[in-house]
Amino acid sequence: MDFDIFNGDADGLCALVQLRLAEPRDATLVTGVKRDIALLKRVAAGAGDRLTVLDISFDSNRDDVARLLAAGAQIRYFDHHFAGDVPAHPNLQLSVDPAPDTCTSLSVDACLGGRHRAWAIAAAFGDNLGDTAAALAARAGFDASRTGLLRNLGESLNYNAYGETVADLRHAPEALFAELLRYPDPFEFIDRSPVFGALFEGYRADMTVVAGQQPVRETPAAAVYLLPDEPWSRRVSGVFANDLASRHRQRAHAILTAKAGGGFLVSVRAPKANPVGADALCLRFPSGGGRKAAAGINHLPADGFDRFVEAFLAAFAG
Repeated sequence: MDFDIFNGDADGLCALVQLRLAEPRDATLVTGVKRDIALLKRVAAGAGDRLTVLDISFDSNRDDVARLLAAGAQIRYFDHHFAGDVPAHPNLQLSVDPAPDTCTSLSVDACLGGRHRAWAIAAAFGDNLGDTAAALAARAGFDASRTGLLRNLGESLNYNAYGETVADLRHAPEALFAELLRYPDPFEFIDRSPVFGALFEGYRADMTVVAGQQPVRETPAAAVYLLPDEPWSRRVSGVFANDLASRHRQRAHAILTAKAGGGFLVSVRAPKANPVGADALCLRFPSGGGRKAAAGINHLPADGFDRFVEAFLAAFAG
């Protein structure tokens, strides 16, 4: 039996689209909202089963990787988040690159020799790697108009992944993947699929709502935003952080979104001018993790607000 286990954001979706266009396979899909990363807990597999894992932290799934390998499963794993110590095992094929200017889809693109590069470029835009994506688009021969379309696609796919539950999302990741896979060329998806139009309009509407938000704490080097407990704010928290990071390249940003049951969901972006430190900060808090340029905390208790803000401002003091 085959399993495709992937983050439901632009990077995870586009990584799997590239692989399944190049290597078609009928597989059971395992995914969720962007912050739902302990996905291997859901998988029961054994000898002869093949698992493809994309864009979820190896460190957060370490125990389940060991469990599945011990049961005889074969695991092919692509990621770009903090991994920690990685075991050697004959049934584990691991590609992890935590460099701040890459993402999982770009690792898959390299593995496939660029066979579906436009999807990788869209993913890089969605993962807030605009400079990397634009350079790759130029080398691929895309003009400004087509590069802009790939940016819109990547940002819209990434926007769709944010939410406390799948009910917050405009499209469930499994259904969205199935729709994307129908279009080997992402420009066909943009031109022909009604899903893209709905995603892009939803993205623009939510970004219009959030545009009026002001920071609750601000220094020349860092800014903290607090969003309310609303579906639109949960959907937009990550892309709002990306947008702020792109517009204020010398500044770090933290977006804290109130959760229905109390506490906060946290998104952190290191300054574009020096994209390091986000993961180190978030790993200091339970349920925190990510990569050097962008990281988060799945649940920050309400009484941890002041501690986090002070730690954030100190970490990015300039």
